[in-house]
Amino acid sequence: MPVASISVSDTPLLRYTLRRADDALILGHRLSEWCGHAPMMEEDMALANMGLDLIGQARSLYAHAAKVEAAGRDEDAYAYLRDVRGYGNLLLVEQPNGDFAQTMLRQFLYAAFIDPWWRAMMGSTDATLAAIAAKAEKETAYHLRHASEWVVRLGDGTQESHRRAQAALDALWPFTGEMFEVDPVERELIAEGVAIDPESLRAGWRETVVSVLAQATLAVPQNDWMQKGGRNGHHTEHLGHLLSELQYLQRAFPGAVW
Repeated sequence: MPVASISVSDTPLLRYTLRRADDALILGHRLSEWCGHAPMMEEDMALANMGLDLIGQARSLYAHAAKVEAAGRDEDAYAYLRDVRGYGNLLLVEQPNGDFAQTMLRQFLYAAFIDPWWRAMMGSTDATLAAIAAKAEKETAYHLRHASEWVVRLGDGTQESHRRAQAALDALWPFTGEMFEVDPVERELIAEGVAIDPESLRAGWRETVVSVLAQATLAVPQNDWMQKGGRNGHHTEHLGHLLSELQYLQRAFPGAVW
């Protein structure tokens, strides 16, 4: 019999930790969808490894969340037993892979933010988050470098690759503003030194993005309208389809293990 969804405690540190874990899990799952389908074997391995890095980050964060909530749950419960409205990931990371250009632009825009975010989080007053950050930043530094190289290669490549890269950038750009949003939940943790203000990363993120896009001969979108809602459980239709696949085994066969 299918298992019911769980509800989690609504405390600031728990919600903050789950949001970041959800970002990593969902993007990691998206990258895993390329396994066996990438344009070359080397890239197939690179995407799979980046996906594993992200899922590893998600596991560490979910394990920390379990200790924070102290409700007898583990990382699997958070990943597999919450419904779509219970997820707090960015809308950017749930966007479909599309073609290879869209995947790389999505990875680049996110990595340009999350790499300095992890670096800043190494100074968190939460010792566990600081320790996770110290490991994760080494991984995301590579993710940013790898994605940047592909963005330049695609944007400054053939006429067709340039067209696809620009189309991907234009489509994904409205989801980037959400990375810098701060609500009362996070504001309280920022004041305590647990979290960092993402707004402090905006200038550096834009500098990185503009520099790479210039090398790629891609135009920075001028659209200032930004989509948001993912942090509060308001998602695009894509997340529901993703979760139906990701959660199928635990939903259909509760407690199943390898």
